[in-house]
Amino acid sequence: MAKNLVIVESPAKAKTIEGFLGADYIVKSSFGHVRDLPMKGLHVDIENGYLPTYEVSADKKDVIKELTQLATKADVVWLATDEDREGEAISWHLFEALGLEQAKVKRIVFHEITKPAIMKAIASPRGIDLNLVEAQQARRVLDRLVGFELSPILWKKIKPSLSAGRVQSVAVRLIVEREREIKQFKGSPFFKAKAIFELERDGEKVGLHAELPQKLEVLQDAQKFLEECRQAVFSISNLETKPASKSPSAPFTTSTLQQEASRKLGFSVAQTMMVAQRLYESGKITYMRTDSVNLSETAISSAAVEIGRLYGTEYIESRQYTTKSKGAQEAHEAIRPTYLQKKEVEGDRNEQRLYDLIWKRTIASQMSNAKLERTTATIDISTSEHHLVAKGEVIKFDGFLKVYHEGTDQEDEEEQSGMLPPLSVGQVLQLDQLTATQRFPLHPPRYTEASLVKKMEELGIGRPSTYAPTISTIQKREYVVKESREGEERKYTVLTLTNGEITQAEKTEMAGSEKAKMFPTDIGMVVNDFLLEHFGDILDYHFTAKIEKQFDEIAEGQKQWDRMIDEFYGPFHTDVSKTIEHSEKATGERILGKDPVSGKQVSVRIGRYGPMVQIGTADEEEKPKFASLRKEQRLEDITLEDALELFKLPRTVGSFEGHEIVANVGRFGPYVRHDGKFVSLKEDDPLSITGERAIEVILEKRKADKERVIKTFDQDAEVQILKGRWGPYLVQGKNNFKIPKEKVPEELTFEECMEIIANAPVKKTAKKAAPQKAAPKKSASKKAASKGKKK
Repeated sequence: MAKNLVIVESPAKAKTIEGFLGADYIVKSSFGHVRDLPMKGLHVDIENGYLPTYEVSADKKDVIKELTQLATKADVVWLATDEDREGEAISWHLFEALGLEQAKVKRIVFHEITKPAIMKAIASPRGIDLNLVEAQQARRVLDRLVGFELSPILWKKIKPSLSAGRVQSVAVRLIVEREREIKQFKGSPFFKAKAIFELERDGEKVGLHAELPQKLEVLQDAQKFLEECRQAVFSISNLETKPASKSPSAPFTTSTLQQEASRKLGFSVAQTMMVAQRLYESGKITYMRTDSVNLSETAISSAAVEIGRLYGTEYIESRQYTTKSKGAQEAHEAIRPTYLQKKEVEGDRNEQRLYDLIWKRTIASQMSNAKLERTTATIDISTSEHHLVAKGEVIKFDGFLKVYHEGTDQEDEEEQSGMLPPLSVGQVLQLDQLTATQRFPLHPPRYTEASLVKKMEELGIGRPSTYAPTISTIQKREYVVKESREGEERKYTVLTLTNGEITQAEKTEMAGSEKAKMFPTDIGMVVNDFLLEHFGDILDYHFTAKIEKQFDEIAEGQKQWDRMIDEFYGPFHTDVSKTIEHSEKATGERILGKDPVSGKQVSVRIGRYGPMVQIGTADEEEKPKFASLRKEQRLEDITLEDALELFKLPRTVGSFEGHEIVANVGRFGPYVRHDGKFVSLKEDDPLSITGERAIEVILEKRKADKERVIKTFDQDAEVQILKGRWGPYLVQGKNNFKIPKEKVPEELTFEECMEIIANAPVKKTAKKAAPQKAAPKKSASKKAASKGKKK
């Protein structure tokens, strides 16, 4: 039996580390967290220092059993979980759940999974850092208190099954406020004038592009400017050439990696973290949850060697960056390749793409500045007080740009200026074309997942380990949706001056399209408004950042965790009591007007099953009529006309095979119903779909269903072999069964199918694990928990 048991969080990490250690070590995975607060109930003892009660997760009982047996036989147990607060807390929970003795436990940390890093960690072990454990425990307890007390208020005052969270609710607020900024945005269109001059260079004709620096406010201004230029002489009045330089960005932090992977690779925040974790656990990059831009001296010198080898010594410029993000807490390195000499790695395509991004960003951070030359030419107009400007940029030395160009969130960014043709002061220019194009001001951009992370980091809300879970949670709760939306056709005017003649044309363009942006839902907006009215502190950006700073102080041993919770909980609980007692029900109701047929009031609000339109009121003798809003409709901007259209559903659109076809909208979107069966409408509008088109949709659905069926059996119509997303599977009624790999689905007999069904494993009902107090015995963890008891 191995003398040393090393415990990490993941099997991939275990496999990598096991390759570095000898026969005296066995490396096992805890498969993530092993204990937590039970799902249902509070499980925080408010009267006794907010002491939490933990339980071993039902799916981890077998893991704990195996680890306990191995720990009993081992001489030393090495807790090698991640080096941040969450990792420290996992080590502490393992210590407790396994009933370990302090004398045989050693805690080791490393920010990269390489043999030197592992051996160095083993040579310098430490104890569990109880300050980090308490900081994580404080976060968990505080979030449970907030969720436990706020959620029932939302059920009562808005809609059942809602929930609230401290950081998540603030993230929703950012998205709601941005949406309202956009709705209220009013910008006047203007005209932008651009000119193309024709010059000769080396016997060839080239174009010089210039523009009027000022906006022309209205059509008359644009017409007047072009009229002035009809007979004008254009000449170069000034040429200014200045040297400039560009510096590379710092190496990646969690936040900047998420932003750049979103811009350049199209990854969601969660996807970035999942791929980065695989790279880290297989030893290819350093730890992926960090807000540090620091690089080790070894990494800096290694980068210099690689840059010199690949690009030449003139490209080397070693730098050490300092972290400027609000509330930065992690002491380890930025995200970088563990071995900078490895330009590429094995793995799936996404791993290779993300690694390539990390390698380039790290290498570029240690390269020379790019040296540029920027030229500005001022062009006089003989018949106007205005002047045009042409700008050019020449890269004299590419420096870090040889390897890496940083992405940007600016959707309206102008293209990079190129090199200007040879020009001289006094030179007369031949105008080829002058245009004044109507442009429209851009509203503030909606958040992408990555730009939301950037904003949260700027405000000090959340930490590297919380960005991805926060963004996933607000989408799962359906307070926010991430989607792309088509723009609308927009007309614009273009004036053109060519050969002394001015023409005016009306053109069209698609404007306002959105790609993978964050939109608040009606529920999200109503919940946000309610929480903002009654729990302003919880949603206050500065207050939330202050709470994060207090977690940092606990982690540094400067603040006692239970006192911090107490300072928060007192005022918060008072607000909860007041809100339960005095607040009105929140539905986001808007009165739209009167129904022209009945004369009754038409309103929109949140109902039990979501946003809906209502004709009539509850106090009238006749019951109100209701209709659900369609997916693309919103409480805040639906019109009376749109609302009344919804009451035209359900509508009979025709008949087929002796049965009526009815179009309608349900909880899951628009559909047609025929002979008791429902067929979703993906492209058709239920208000305008014809009987002929409805029959086509029904037949298309039948064909698709038929193609799913691989095999049926006369003995029992409920037994079928179907095609699924992940391959063929067996069905009996509503139950699905895996087909063994060695079986060919098309060749299975009815008897073989029944045998597979009979031998299928019975789904276990999870038994409730025995709850455990935070610190049941005198141990390293007792100290951590005992601080939580009130004196």
